[in-house]
Amino acid sequence: MNKDIKRIAVFTSGGDAPGMNAAIRAVIRTAAYHDLHSFGIKGGYEGMIKGELERLEPRNVGNIIHRGGTFLKTSRSEKFKTKEGRLQAFESLQANDIDALVAIGGNGTFTGANIFSKEFDIPIIGIPGTIDNDLFGTDYTIGYDTAINTAVEAVDKIRDTADSHNRVFFVEVMGRNAGFIALDTGIGSGSSAVLIPENGKTAESLIDTLKKNVKRKKLFSLIIVAEGNPWGGATKAAEIVKEQLPEMDVRVAVIGHLQRGGSPTAFDRVLASRLGYEAVEGLINGKKNCAVGFVNRKAVFTPFKKAISASKDVDPTLVRMAEILAI
Repeated sequence: MNKDIKRIAVFTSGGDAPGMNAAIRAVIRTAAYHDLHSFGIKGGYEGMIKGELERLEPRNVGNIIHRGGTFLKTSRSEKFKTKEGRLQAFESLQANDIDALVAIGGNGTFTGANIFSKEFDIPIIGIPGTIDNDLFGTDYTIGYDTAINTAVEAVDKIRDTADSHNRVFFVEVMGRNAGFIALDTGIGSGSSAVLIPENGKTAESLIDTLKKNVKRKKLFSLIIVAEGNPWGGATKAAEIVKEQLPEMDVRVAVIGHLQRGGSPTAFDRVLASRLGYEAVEGLINGKKNCAVGFVNRKAVFTPFKKAISASKDVDPTLVRMAEILAI
């Protein structure tokens, strides 16, 4: 056990994700089990700069495991990107005798943690909290499962009106520059096609798919579009189809931030709880400047630099399967 660590602080940064509260809860309660004093930092890196820390006991994190968002609040801090801002943040931690940090967030959060940990030699472990599921070093990130369930539920409702009016619906989902949400939403909702950055589907192939659907007497179509798709999103894709197939009734639906909210699924609650527990255990056992994740059901620790820069690719088998099942 690392006896140098007596007081830890946890914070959430960047975009919120369902399950973050479950992770915070696990961090605080695991720390209490090991007789560590724990603090919550309000508002991410910005709150760290301002010294907005509060002592948290196990009872302070009761009744939050089922809540979406993050009760510690979150933000994106431009000031933390400067040396002066990071120095202020470090001085705030010193004023509260903080020995180590748990950072919950995505790519930007880990980038900041990597720099901060090296500059001030403070142990930090990151927990992957992002609906995009685009971080290397873990099979799933917190919030991803909930986001897919929300998207599939929305597409199921859009299907009703698409079927009733024989329409082609382009449904845009989140995911930044990765197609994980779109691919799983497409498979889960039984879509006609999925447009993701990774599959390079051309306009010609999509037009051909829609024409074949008509010949098969498939009178409506659902096209799931990743927001980072090279076509420029659902609206641009819809315009291309309208231009080449003017006889089709084409509509666009952008699910947007609905995917970030809501009560986390059981999967996300369990994943977040396990990651929170492993983060504290890792700090106690000397881990630092890394992210914790689960790969093949086992906890692994990946250096921040690799978690940020290494490529995490969608499964090509799933891409092929989505196309086959859409016929």
